[in-house]
Amino acid sequence: MAIFKVAEIGINHNGDMSICKELIDVAIDAGFDAVKFQKRDIDQVYTQEFLDSPRESPWGTTQRAQKEGLEFDENDYKEIDRYCKEKNIEWFASAWDLNSQIFLRQFNCNYNKVASAMIVHEDLLKKIAEEGKHTFISTGMTTYEEIDKAVEIFKSANCPFELMHTISTYPMKDEDANLNMINTLRDKYKCNVGYSGHEVGLAVSYAAAALGISSLERHITLDRAMYGSDQSASVEPAGLRQLIGAVTKIEKAMGDGVKRVIDAEVPIAKKLREHLDWESEH
Repeated sequence: MAIFKVAEIGINHNGDMSICKELIDVAIDAGFDAVKFQKRDIDQVYTQEFLDSPRESPWGTTQRAQKEGLEFDENDYKEIDRYCKEKNIEWFASAWDLNSQIFLRQFNCNYNKVASAMIVHEDLLKKIAEEGKHTFISTGMTTYEEIDKAVEIFKSANCPFELMHTISTYPMKDEDANLNMINTLRDKYKCNVGYSGHEVGLAVSYAAAALGISSLERHITLDRAMYGSDQSASVEPAGLRQLIGAVTKIEKAMGDGVKRVIDAEVPIAKKLREHLDWESEH
């Protein structure tokens, strides 16, 4: 089974549709299967007190101005939907509240995503699971008890899902990756397991690919120096092409684990062992 490769645009578009389309183009050029966004109803996700508090940003001096500046509206998502269909790439989004999940239903995307931060929001999980779409569930910042509850919700709704091993630091230190959790989750929950990475560089993602992940998600950016909290944990265009090229090679190289002599080895074995035949004759 091929690894499903997801380019997480998230909020790295900075509320600008032209940047968003450039990021979609970059994902297509690199060879990703899908692009992903994040959708929030700001008044459901944040308190009034927090939204009124000060924050300097390109959009103003409050947290509300910054959050609203990063949020796409219905017309923006209609344009994303149109553009992705035109370019023949899947898109979907992680909703951070019930209103946002309901909002996303109008686009009838083929996939859903539970962000690590939202895995404890049981009402949201039930709302997602009732759609019956294949759902990627990130497991950053979670205990087994929390994962157990999420898995139970999706199983009882008969909704297909896979877990994604995630460490929710931005950027993640390589020594925190704990990639052996991929095998642990697979063994414990008897399901496919993907990897959602926030590290700088590509080596950890290559190692995850070699562990037999079913999906790989990385944040993407045009330039890591751009404004935004996720940019430093994102991969730039040249790195994305390198990532997908190498992961595709790794997938091919892993094989099926069955011992066999391949055709190309037969004449080489004959040549390298011919002195053994000569010795046995003499």
